[in-house]
Amino acid sequence: MTERHTGGCLCGAVRFSTMAKPGPVVGCHCSQCRRQTGFYYAAANVARAALSVDGSEAVHWYRSSEEAQRGFCSNCGSALFWQADGSAEVSVMAGAFDTPSGLAFGHHIYCADKGDFYEISDGLPQYAVNPV
Repeated sequence: MTERHTGGCLCGAVRFSTMAKPGPVVGCHCSQCRRQTGFYYAAANVARAALSVDGSEAVHWYRSSEEAQRGFCSNCGSALFWQADGSAEVSVMAGAFDTPSGLAFGHHIYCADKGDFYEISDGLPQYAVNPV
C-alpha cells in the first residue's frame, strides 16, 4: 500500500503532497544551508514527478548557485525545497512534512563546512562533501 505524505509552509499558503516514499533525511551542513535556515538543512528527496504543490504561486525560487535553486514561501519565508538543475528529484525540508512523517535520518553531508557552534553526535555517517 502506498502512503500519502503531506506538508506545507508555516502560513499554509503552500501545501504539498506525494504518494512516493521520501528518501532518508540528509543533513546538509554547508554554509549556504546554514545561512538560509540558521542551522543545518534537513531534507528528504522526493521524485519531482510525484510531488504535487498547491499554492505554487506563493513559492519563490532563489538561484543559490550555478547548480541549484531553493524554493521558499514568499508569504512567510518558510524554506521548503532545494532543486539541483536537471535532477528528477527535489529535496523537501524534513520539518515541512506533516506528522507523523515516517522520516528517518540517513547521513550528513558537507560536514567539513559545518558551523562551529554545534557537534554532530548522532552516530550517523558524516561526509566532508556530498558523496553522490
